[in-house]
Amino acid sequence: MSQYYKPDRNPNWNYGGERFRLSRSKIGLFIECPRCFYIDNKLGTGRPPGYPFSLNSAVDALLKKEFDIHRANNTAHPLMEQYGINAVPFQHPQMDVWRENFKGIEYTHPETGFRVSGAIDDVWVNPSGEIIIVDYKSTSKDEKIKVLDKDWHGGYKQQMEVYQWLFRRNSFKVSDTGYFVYANADKDRKAFDGVLEFEVTLVPHKGDDSWVEGTILNIKKCLDSPALPDSSENCDYCVYRETIGKKLLYFAKKSGKKDWDGTLGI
Repeated sequence: MSQYYKPDRNPNWNYGGERFRLSRSKIGLFIECPRCFYIDNKLGTGRPPGYPFSLNSAVDALLKKEFDIHRANNTAHPLMEQYGINAVPFQHPQMDVWRENFKGIEYTHPETGFRVSGAIDDVWVNPSGEIIIVDYKSTSKDEKIKVLDKDWHGGYKQQMEVYQWLFRRNSFKVSDTGYFVYANADKDRKAFDGVLEFEVTLVPHKGDDSWVEGTILNIKKCLDSPALPDSSENCDYCVYRETIGKKLLYFAKKSGKKDWDGTLGI
């Protein structure tokens, strides 16, 4: 078995365990497919993970360092000035915690008892004291990134809206408009020459976090139910599980053999 995939999670991290938390990514998984969410958080078997995109992580780290210079000096980043954003990077003692995976900004939801959390990339603040949620994205597309109009961009928008909801629940005054700092790698150069150039654009998104509260309540109902929820019509993982399950069962019945644990197998 791969060292990167553990199909049986420590029960402490599952729903009902003392270390369970409802992260922003888990909320996104519930929206994407309730069945995969239930199998992950109730039964303790998540989807096999994708391998990390080291280049994307490097861009994120460098952007954070760049904006942190302006945070320390309480000055606007040139990108803000270019797009007419009257703001500076937000200074707060919890900034490093808010950015840390498996920590982030937290809120205990009173109706469900869930510890809801999300790790952000950046926060800016305008002269009126409103904070602005900022997320870094990196890609390599032929066209200039101006708007979020692709199918997968819906997940990006939900991500930002969960962050906005979390900061509001932590008593911050939050701007409805957040920004994606989009780094788009240029593929039109004549040669690589050990240099990768990016065009960095600022893409606004006017968030609406009104859906978050109801979704959290639905997640609670889902996890408390003894029944396996329906899968999403577009979930490739569920299609794979169902298809391969039928084929394995066919071979098991055909062979009549049993695995070491007493279950039918190939």
